[in-house]
Parts: sequence; structure tokens; C-alpha cells
Amino acid sequence: ACGGMNPDFSIGDLMIITDHINFFPEHPLRGKNIYGDRFPDMSEPYNHKLIAKAKEIAKELNIKVQQGVYLGPQGPTVETPAEYRMFHIWGADAVGMSTVPEVIVANHSGIKVFGCSVITDLGVEGKIVEASHEEVQKAADAAQPKMTAIMRELISRA
Repeated sequence: ACGGMNPDFSIGDLMIITDHINFFPEHPLRGKNIYGDRFPDMSEPYNHKLIAKAKEIAKELNIKVQQGVYLGPQGPTVETPAEYRMFHIWGADAVGMSTVPEVIVANHSGIKVFGCSVITDLGVEGKIVEASHEEVQKAADAAQPKMTAIMRELISRA
């Protein structure tokens, strides 16, 4: 679940994550080095081949997908209108309180990553409305079958 800041996005859209901005105050690789290189390469945090396969699958299944950059802030609050504007100016298309640390650790561990998120609320100027946790969950639940179909097919073709 994430808030969409791209004006072309709608609630319920699936967004294939093509890159991210890490805005978490703590970095998941600080401390003892356990899984891989101390300074892992992050030039391709989301595997281009998996993204291409997922787009192909979505087209075959007639499922609309968006693409974009995900920004991960600390939370647990939803962003203010000014924060949404700032994050969009920075180049983010969506914002959510997860995903980024996990992707960093996966890349550190040598795992190829595919990321997809559901646009559950909008952080677009003029379209920002109060979003309850229940409304976010409802939007995510409605999009779940489409995401599941893409993920199952992606796994079967990997």
C-alpha cells in the first residue's frame, strides 16, 4: 500500500517499482556486516529483466500497471500536503512506509528484486483527502487479485 503522488495515478492502480529513494533515518546495513559486500551496488535495485517480464505478463492478462519511483519515509504518519509536494519534486511517484529497507538488504544479499505496490490513497495536490486505515486496506484488498495474478505468473516463468 502506498500513496500515489503522480497525477496520472488512481486509487487501486498497481505500480511496478523501478527505483526508490531511501528517506528512512536508520539504514538497514548499519552495524555488523552479515550478508554481503559492505557497500553493495544499488545501480539496479529492482531487476530490469523481472520488470520487463511483469510488464509483459500484465499486458497478456490485460491488467493496467503503472511504473514509478517509490519513496520510503519513516512514518507512522501519512504525509502532509507539503511533504507530498516535496517528495514529488524529488522525483517520487509514490510514498510508503516499507519496501525500501527490505530491498536494500535483498540487494546486499545478492537477491534479485521485483517490487510492486498498490496505490491506496492520493497525495496529488487538489486530490488529497483524509485516508483511514480501513480505506487503505479496502483499496489494497480490491487490487490484490490483479497483483496475485501477475506475481504467480512471474514466479512460474522465473
